[in-house]
Amino acid sequence: MKFAPVLNFLGTLLIFLGLFMLLPLVWVWYYQEDLWPRYVLAAAVTVLSGLLLRKAGKGDNVVQVREGFAIVTLGWTAMAIFGALPFLFTGAIPSVSNAVFESMSGFTTTGASILTDIEALPKSVLFWRSFTHWVGGMGIIIFSLAILPILGIGGMQLYKAEAPGPTKDKLTPRVRQTAALLWGVYVLFSALETGLLMLAGMDLFDALCHTFGTMATGGFSTRNASIAAYDNPWIHWIIIIFMVLAGINFALHYRALTGRVLVYPRDPEFRFYLAMMVAGTVLLSASSWRHFGSLEQGLRDSIFQVVSITTTTGYITADYEQWHPLAVIVLVLLMFMGGMAGSTGGGMKMMRILILIKQAHIEVKKFIHPQALYPLRMGRRVIPPEVITNILGFFLLYVVIYVLGSMFLVALGLDLATSFSASVACLANIGPGLAEVGPVANYGALPLPAKWSLAFLMMVGRLEVFTVLVLFSRSYWRK
Repeated sequence: MKFAPVLNFLGTLLIFLGLFMLLPLVWVWYYQEDLWPRYVLAAAVTVLSGLLLRKAGKGDNVVQVREGFAIVTLGWTAMAIFGALPFLFTGAIPSVSNAVFESMSGFTTTGASILTDIEALPKSVLFWRSFTHWVGGMGIIIFSLAILPILGIGGMQLYKAEAPGPTKDKLTPRVRQTAALLWGVYVLFSALETGLLMLAGMDLFDALCHTFGTMATGGFSTRNASIAAYDNPWIHWIIIIFMVLAGINFALHYRALTGRVLVYPRDPEFRFYLAMMVAGTVLLSASSWRHFGSLEQGLRDSIFQVVSITTTTGYITADYEQWHPLAVIVLVLLMFMGGMAGSTGGGMKMMRILILIKQAHIEVKKFIHPQALYPLRMGRRVIPPEVITNILGFFLLYVVIYVLGSMFLVALGLDLATSFSASVACLANIGPGLAEVGPVANYGALPLPAKWSLAFLMMVGRLEVFTVLVLFSRSYWRK
């Protein structure tokens, strides 16, 4: 592996991150907070570190497969570490471990928080916290591909390593143009949601922060009670709609915006995605109707929680742990599924789940007709055997990592419900779990080893396992 392009690109990422750290100064000025030197210092440290890395890697911008994996994994790690500086320098989160945990949770769009009193924090800190979601949602690597011409030759390697899902859907022959188009759709939807939330009664600050959390399927809120703090059905429905949109493959959005609206119902993954949310809503509504104050509220809360968990956003409008146990089990199962491939959602992705179901059905048919050949189709497209093998390997690794993560938390003394739900909530980038990390609790009371292990699970889940684990392979480092 060549280290020069890795250092070069990491340096570029940190320079952009440092510039982003100046954005909270707008709210420092607006809310008259005496914090501007802290953000300037954080930005200066980050930009200087980036310049030093670029100088060390000067002269080589060609990125191949090995460099691509290293850049994405190390880039995400660097973003989380340096992204914690505003929390540390402002004193909002004085602990290094807690600050890195919050930063990793932000950039990976997990939404798990160690904060107990969110509303007591300065507005500029809350903005930075939510903004990390928005940058991480579509992916800082794809963002860089969209605006940096220096990546030309090896850009596709980064796109393959970072873009979520089992298949990478290029919209144009040039990956940089593809990334720019995806980000264009992302920005358009973000602007639209911000405007609608303001019309529904939110101020600009809250509308922006909750848009960042919604479009990135992150879940950081400016309120302690999350979306439950807003007793406004219009706000709830707007966020539901945009959570659904954020969980859909953005390539479909782009094609629909260019006039091909029928791409949605024709896509088998989209139909499966909607079917899972409808089924989940029916089960929640039917099992927990006694817990709702009215039929409309019950339907709204059920839809909201199903959509929030399925898309891995993690916003809440109710304490779902108080609902019927069947509803809780349904939500836990939905945690593993996630949004569509190519969306900002986490989890295993609906595409993988659907392919696994189809492959299981084929295996059953082979018992009856062992000599027959059954190609696995998604719509009109035949899925290649290597993609199926990749998905089976991903599923096995995902389960193994989940089990090991849960066992580690149990070994630290956490109860089973907390351990198993915290692991899936962080690995699938959801945020809230059950028991000590439930919808009305947080991760602040967990021991430090648990926080670091969960932060690692966040990154593994966000980069979809292989991108991170390949760095631990011997063959990766061999010449």
